[in-house]
Amino acid sequence: MGETKIDHTMNFIENILNRIDPTPGRVALQEARDGRVVAVTCAELLASVRTARCFLADAGLKKGDRCALLGHNNIQWVALDLAMMAEGIIVVPLYARQAPAEMVGMMKDCSPSLICCGDESLAEGIRRNWSAAPPIARFDEVFTAAKAAGSGMDDAPVALADDDPVTIIYTSGTSGEPKGVILNVANLNHMVPCTNARLDLLMGPRVEADRVFHYLPFCFAGSWILLLTCLSRNSTLTMSTDLNKLVDEMKLAAPNYFLNVPALLERVRSGIEDQLNNKGGFALKLFHKGKAAWFRRHEHAARGLDWVWLAVAEAMVFPAIRKKLGPNLTALISGSAPLAKETQLFFMMIGLPVLQVYGLTETTAICTMDHPHHVTPGRVGPAIPGIEMKLGENDEILVRGPNVFPSYWNRSEETAKSLAGGWFHTGDQGEVDVAGNWAVIGRIKNLIIPASGHNIAPEPIEEMVVKNLPGAEHVVLVGNGRSYLAAIITTGPGAAVTTDQVEAAIEAVNSQLPHYKRVRAFHVSEGQFTIDNGLLTANSKLKRDAIAARYQSQIDGLYGATKA
Repeated sequence: MGETKIDHTMNFIENILNRIDPTPGRVALQEARDGRVVAVTCAELLASVRTARCFLADAGLKKGDRCALLGHNNIQWVALDLAMMAEGIIVVPLYARQAPAEMVGMMKDCSPSLICCGDESLAEGIRRNWSAAPPIARFDEVFTAAKAAGSGMDDAPVALADDDPVTIIYTSGTSGEPKGVILNVANLNHMVPCTNARLDLLMGPRVEADRVFHYLPFCFAGSWILLLTCLSRNSTLTMSTDLNKLVDEMKLAAPNYFLNVPALLERVRSGIEDQLNNKGGFALKLFHKGKAAWFRRHEHAARGLDWVWLAVAEAMVFPAIRKKLGPNLTALISGSAPLAKETQLFFMMIGLPVLQVYGLTETTAICTMDHPHHVTPGRVGPAIPGIEMKLGENDEILVRGPNVFPSYWNRSEETAKSLAGGWFHTGDQGEVDVAGNWAVIGRIKNLIIPASGHNIAPEPIEEMVVKNLPGAEHVVLVGNGRSYLAAIITTGPGAAVTTDQVEAAIEAVNSQLPHYKRVRAFHVSEGQFTIDNGLLTANSKLKRDAIAARYQSQIDGLYGATKA
């Protein structure tokens, strides 16, 4: 049972339902809820899928219709997702925290025949913003439908061709209107075995089920791919239901691995170091000495007594830190944005590898994955099997393969542009080393071109400022057409920074940069960038155009006089 057996004569949804069916007593999914675990067996999950399929059929939905799926992660969301795919209905997953007006805009674009909502408040938000909305069904209505599981519904999914659409996932819209990305059966048929194979390498031969914790919304492509992967292998997936209780829920799940965004890993690392600093004493000294020795060894610059401090830290300090994070943890997985190299090295130091994944919704969430046994810190791994990647103009990453989406929904011109020359143009600027490991530098459309004419990727510089400025939450560089770069800085909740601290941080960063990349002015905002105020996307990425518009007067002020 150590290696996942994928039947290549069946498509991905057939494999998932087949994997669930033979083991009715096995736990399929769990919710961490109110300090306890709520579990469903394979038999119970299949019964819920059957009930949902009956409801969808009674509602008149048929293969090729669109159905919006709007709710927080839970067992019912998964059952509905599986039911729609089994019926050949195109799933349109939406982010429950997004502004109702934005969600309605996406739904108007794809014209769903039905909207399935997790609760009444979500349904009411749609009604307020769309008087002509199609029928709305709450999850509890679906699963208390008159036709129950024993109605004679055939468990086998409808026949699907490779080019049949499975889902329309809307992009985050960092600099424009969200676009609906169509993913088809062939995309999923390729990707799910790829992710399974990589997890087999990570976990090795084993009989017991993988324990997986999950807190990222399933409406995001990478999160959804992990869900489908877990359902297709011997896994027990525990879903978070309260982001304010992540630490407690993770203890309940006791996972072997889980998917993360870099921001959480950065907070975990900072939290560990803050706790040690507050504790002080000999443990803190051992940690600092051991950490310094470990990093010097990694850089091949070890000093005389480093081996002593490192041996003591690896025996007494690092294992204790790792155990507190989770007794069963084998690895952490990180995606959605590049992870700071220093943070990746920190977790490696305490004996916990972080495996990076890179991809876009248009590439079925994944282009590259770190090999569990050959990780290059600061890079996002090699291309997955069957996928070609190369650099184009401005070092743009181009991708070709069965993971690439067929088209955007109702956007033929944008589809043709993004797939020009038979390659998907990611919009990401990257580089690749001699071993084939990729690194993502930034977004092409985010490039700043000051009056000097240089092309400057802002992301690495922004990351350096945040690293050197404790308390900073976001840093956004500006300077298109200007004579120098400037920064808008926000602080985290309850945090504050002084002018002297900012100047010291920027000076430290500037000392490592050529003259044309140096930051010459800054503005510290009293407000924050959030999803609710429209300055972050649904997956917490910067909306740079919106930020520039909101802070236009402050930006103009930064260029009102010559800065040193």
